[in-house]
Amino acid sequence: MTMNRSGGGARARARQAMQAQVAEIVMDLVLERGYEETTVEDICAAAEISRSTFFRYFPSKEAALFGASADAGERLLEALVGRPEGETAWVAMRRALDPLIEQYAAHDERVRRLTRLVVTTPVLAASHREKNGRWQELLRPEIARRLGSDPEDASDPAAGAVIAAALGCVEATLIAWTSSDHEQELGKILDRAMGAVGT
Repeated sequence: MTMNRSGGGARARARQAMQAQVAEIVMDLVLERGYEETTVEDICAAAEISRSTFFRYFPSKEAALFGASADAGERLLEALVGRPEGETAWVAMRRALDPLIEQYAAHDERVRRLTRLVVTTPVLAASHREKNGRWQELLRPEIARRLGSDPEDASDPAAGAVIAAALGCVEATLIAWTSSDHEQELGKILDRAMGAVGT
């Protein structure tokens, strides 16, 4: 039993290492050529893998580019649930976003360039909005609880409005962050955006 678990762990680590390696290659190619211009064949050639191997690790080119952030919604929910009970839903949302903002800010200029590509490439922007829709469903029960609302009551727009407004502020923040060549502190941009909406 122990040997099987170790083997599984080793296989999982090898898979993660391969995914990380291919993801780096995808990012390099996309930043060099553009998202639409980079094909799966290009990725496979650069990574020296077959198409079948690529699709064994990733369901799509987009997943290869953004797979590392797939669980960001769950991390955001965990941070939100961990916020103090005395915080308003809006303040709790802002503070729960800190780890996500720090993750963006801590990375190199390539992440900033990739973010700019996301907000300016229609297919990636649409995918980003779909992700926000999934996050809204994920976060809704906790925000509704903080508001004293029933998350099952579809006629009550309060929780959805808070989440949509907060995620809209994140999107506005990323657009502002990537629209200028001079360095801006991401957290301060988000504070300004969310401060403009409400408290």
